[in-house]
Amino acid sequence: MTTLKNALVVRGGWDGHQPVETTELFIPYLRDNGFDVRVEENTAVYAETEYMATVDLIVQCNTMTTIEPEEFKGLRSAVENGTGLAGWHGGIADSYRNNSDYLHLIGGQFACHPGKHADEATGEQSDNYVPYTVSMNAAAANHPITEGIGDFDLVTEQYWVLADSYIDVLATTTQKVREWDPWNREVTSPAIWTRQWGKGRIFVSTPGHRVEILEDPNVKTIIERGMLWASR
Repeated sequence: MTTLKNALVVRGGWDGHQPVETTELFIPYLRDNGFDVRVEENTAVYAETEYMATVDLIVQCNTMTTIEPEEFKGLRSAVENGTGLAGWHGGIADSYRNNSDYLHLIGGQFACHPGKHADEATGEQSDNYVPYTVSMNAAAANHPITEGIGDFDLVTEQYWVLADSYIDVLATTTQKVREWDPWNREVTSPAIWTRQWGKGRIFVSTPGHRVEILEDPNVKTIIERGMLWASR
């Protein structure tokens, strides 16, 4: 008899990132790959110590919210003891600005997404959609998350990320200099990375603003593989 793995999906925060719709896109894939999936709409579950010890994979899509100290301790402890943590876009890289230890755990934090010129702005999310390239590093060619995937182009939010050197970067994106920008040289940020934390693996993809981006074949494949790679 096959023993199922346990996946915990934690979602919420800003509705613009479609936390329900985007996670529902991947839940069938997890079930097809042998996971029993529990879904929670807030972070209280992270403080359930006994349950968290049984979780093989956390998929988090929770943007611009807060986390209580005991909840964060439960999350970090689970990862340190082997639970995988995976996510995309602001659901993992812009989750809990009130907790610097969370930023330390993830290794990269959303800073901004420079958008169109103010004269083109309409007040919609699309004001921040720009064309950019996700550029694969040499290490990506042989990594199980990115093997066989070359550079690809998107039109969506381009994340400018503040990161440390302990992340293992698989792909980057370069913010160009436009005539109206205050910076005067190009800035390259990690776009896809992994991180080893204790016994646990962390996977982050900055592409993933909404369902239509997650349905891009390259993005979808990378996230599916990233979840499996991160799992205990």
